[in-house]
Order: sequence, then structure tokens, then C-alpha cells
Amino acid sequence: MTVYVERNINMIRLDKFLSEMGLGTRSEVKKLIKTGQIAINGTVAVKPETKVDIDADEVSVNGRIVKYQRYEYYLFNKPSGCVSATCDNVLDIDTEGLLLITNDGALSHELLSPSKHVAKTYYARIDGEVTWDDIIRFKEGIDIGEERPTKPAELVIKKSGSVSEIELTITEGKFHQVKRMFEALGKRVIYLKRISMGPLKLPDDLKTGTYRALTQAETDMLMQIKSGK
Repeated sequence: MTVYVERNINMIRLDKFLSEMGLGTRSEVKKLIKTGQIAINGTVAVKPETKVDIDADEVSVNGRIVKYQRYEYYLFNKPSGCVSATCDNVLDIDTEGLLLITNDGALSHELLSPSKHVAKTYYARIDGEVTWDDIIRFKEGIDIGEERPTKPAELVIKKSGSVSEIELTITEGKFHQVKRMFEALGKRVIYLKRISMGPLKLPDDLKTGTYRALTQAETDMLMQIKSGK
């Protein structure tokens, strides 16, 4: 027989709460507690191990309320050459543009897993002339040497010539997928920038190499994806 004991994940130690919210190391926040600078629901806290309900309790430092934020979400305008993972097999080192930085693993899975089919749009410059025939080929799916062709992708030609400019929307995100799709048609991607992912769009005023926190509206849209709506 298996006995399941439910644990209240909302209850954490006070010193852990404070250190995770950037008030200092565990030893530093213990000093804050020891000197009477921390209160829980208006009562001065005296023990670092005191449990705090992150959804119900009000924690303050010298009268300033500290809200617990379980997950953080940031938009990063990634420059080329920036490694965005310990193993850069999903997020191409040479790709610029929109990147979501978060500690919400469930959301990351919903956005990045090829099986979830979240739309990702790229702007690219292509060495070679991109034509109407290529639009049809992308819509049908491209053989990139895997078990199955890629899923249908929407190719928009912005400029066609010896160097073409395009926008491509895919719903999988396989390893170097955009580059491999064009290579399969005898063309080469010379510049690649991610401009949207799901409901998120790269803001025009977000300079390369900078980031900002998501707005509440952006976060709400991501939560709909996370919940499967």
C-alpha cells in the first residue's frame, strides 16, 4: 500500500522566503530577523524557520511589504553569439531576437516542445532567390532528413533576389529547423531573428542585448497557453 501525504507547497521558511526575494543570503536575512526588522502580518518575527504562507501571509521588512513571486518572466532581445542554454541544441546560438527567460518549467515546455505546436515567427535573410514555389514547398512540409517531413510552415517573401528577405512561421522548433528547411531547398540562411513566439512579439523599443519584465497582459496570455486554453 502506498500512502500519499499531501504537502502544502505554499508554506516555506521565512529565511527562504526572504532570500529568494533578494533580501540577502540565508545568513544575512537571519540577521534581519534577529534584529526585529521582519514582521509577518504585523507581528515581529523572531525565528528564521517560521513558516510563511506565500499566498496568504503579509511579510514586511522595516514596514515595506515584500510580495513573493513564485515565477519570473522576462523578454530578452538576444544578440547573435549569446548562448542561451547550457547545451545550445534547441536555442540556436546564431539566432537573434525574442527569447523568454523564466523559471516556470511547465510554461517553457508548453512553448518549446515540438509536440505543442506553438507558432514561432522568424525574419531571415537568405542567400538565394526565394520564390512562390518555395512558399508551396514550405506549406507542404520539408524533408530535413528526419523520420517525417516538417509540419506545414507559412513563408512570406518580403524581398526576392540574390539575397532574399522572408518571414517564416513554424510550429515545431526542431534543432536548427529554419536553416535546415532552406538548406533542403538549396538555399542558405545568412541572418535569422525570432520576432514572435505564441502571443509574444519582440517590442520595437527593446534594444538588442537588453531585457524587460513581461507586462501583466503578456503574462496573462502565456497563462492561457500554460493552462491549455
